[in-house]
Amino acid sequence: MKKILVFSSLFILLAFMACNNQNNKQKDEKTEKTVSEMQKKVDAFAHFTLTADVSGLTDKEKQMLPLLFEAAKIMDDIFWQEAFGNKDSLLASISDEATKQFVLINYGPWERLNDNPPFVEGFGEKPKGANFYPVDMTEEEFKNFDATDKTSLYTMIRRDDKGNLISIPYHEFFKEKVEKAAELLVKAAQLAEDEGLKKYLELRSKALLTDDYFESDMAWMDMKTNALDIVIGPIENYEDALFGYKAAHESYILIKDKEWSKKLAKYAKLLPDLQKDLPCEEQYKQEKPGTNSDLNAYDVVYYAGDCNAGSKTIAINLPNDEKVQLAKGSRRLQLKNAMQAKFEKILVPIADLIIDSTQRQHIKFQSFFENTMFHEVAHGLGIKNTINGKGTVRDALKEQYSWLEEGKADILGLYMITKLKEMGELDVDLMDNYVTFMAGIFRSIRFGGASAHGKANLMRFNYFKEKGAFVKAENGTYKIDFDKMTEAMTSLSGLILKLQGEGDYDAVKKLKEEKVVIGTELQKDLNNISKAGIPVDIIFNQGLDKLGL
Repeated sequence: MKKILVFSSLFILLAFMACNNQNNKQKDEKTEKTVSEMQKKVDAFAHFTLTADVSGLTDKEKQMLPLLFEAAKIMDDIFWQEAFGNKDSLLASISDEATKQFVLINYGPWERLNDNPPFVEGFGEKPKGANFYPVDMTEEEFKNFDATDKTSLYTMIRRDDKGNLISIPYHEFFKEKVEKAAELLVKAAQLAEDEGLKKYLELRSKALLTDDYFESDMAWMDMKTNALDIVIGPIENYEDALFGYKAAHESYILIKDKEWSKKLAKYAKLLPDLQKDLPCEEQYKQEKPGTNSDLNAYDVVYYAGDCNAGSKTIAINLPNDEKVQLAKGSRRLQLKNAMQAKFEKILVPIADLIIDSTQRQHIKFQSFFENTMFHEVAHGLGIKNTINGKGTVRDALKEQYSWLEEGKADILGLYMITKLKEMGELDVDLMDNYVTFMAGIFRSIRFGGASAHGKANLMRFNYFKEKGAFVKAENGTYKIDFDKMTEAMTSLSGLILKLQGEGDYDAVKKLKEEKVVIGTELQKDLNNISKAGIPVDIIFNQGLDKLGL
């Protein structure tokens, strides 16, 4: 009897060990598969080194760069708090290196270029308000919250000890960090030899400590002869998908390409004429753009914060302040080296896959550069204040503002290229711009529905499809119909300008519901682009060492 019991116990033990080994094997295989899938997500981003020729900089300008880099890194730390919260605790909770890398790309556990699903275990849906608001706050609670600065671009919403909502200015909430950044900008200003840059850095330093950016924005507009530039502070409000109220911190460090900038200078002077020729009723173009606007080309040598999250920006149109834009216009900064990287590594491979073989010769970097440049110019045109007393377009359209504004800039930029060609001011083959524009739609749709740019391109793709702007062949490639695309471009420009002028929130929301959708055929195309191993975006290798400093 004892022998039987011993034998039975041994059998059970061996069976348990075999079962446990099998479970561990399955667990290891699952982990290995997860790691592999995560590595694929990381590998979907192409690496590119940000560098520039610094031989033309003076010794003092070279001494400024370490100070500017350090200040920019502080903006990165602040953005982490706005987008997610505690970066260090999140990274410490993850053992897999590929997942850590993907967290750093996305500034959190949500996949930005795939509509923000969580990819780290234990996290649910990304809060629409990111970390600008309490996660448990309802829209109704915010509506009833009595605080004059609750909708300010520069306040964090939190709860007090009693659980009531309170509004805290950025310069208080991020006090230690902004004081350090301000100190670094003052030190850089002391080295600055360009008077315009010196004044801007001094005023920007004060702005970080007060959340009043008007004077520093005006000073930034007045800079004309500087070789170095830095964009720094809370700027865009894409991250706040709840209301679109809160600006997120970011920074770019830039070195001017003086030769390219000379080529672009003449177009800024044409803005008043371009405003008059917009394809809409007179009431939607009654504002006059500032004549101090300028266009410049730069090599960007550092990205930090909001502009570095997920998809990387390749051109800048700032300031966003409507008062500054109406007084002085805006500056359009073309980030030439980053633009070249996206063209070569992403746009050309996409075009080879989805553009009809008879039109691929029209895919050109010059056209990509022009389309991007006039996108930024177009941000300064149209209307900033509604015609019916609803306030600014930004305020009237709330969280719907950003994606529609990006849509306006895209389509109006192409319209402007067409008009400048007709005026004899731009020597281009419009088919180059149109076909490159079409390929660019597929590049930007991949940013996903959580991105303002992704939404804008989805809306335009479906609008173009409805108007017959392109024909899709049996082999899955797209061919532009020039005349119909011109008609669609003009009518869509007019539609968006009207929606903005009316501040028609409901109509914009309806447009999004109808047009910001991915149909079955388009999804197949996007799947084929992914299967072809075409990068979804860029990861930058950046730092002082990349400049040889």
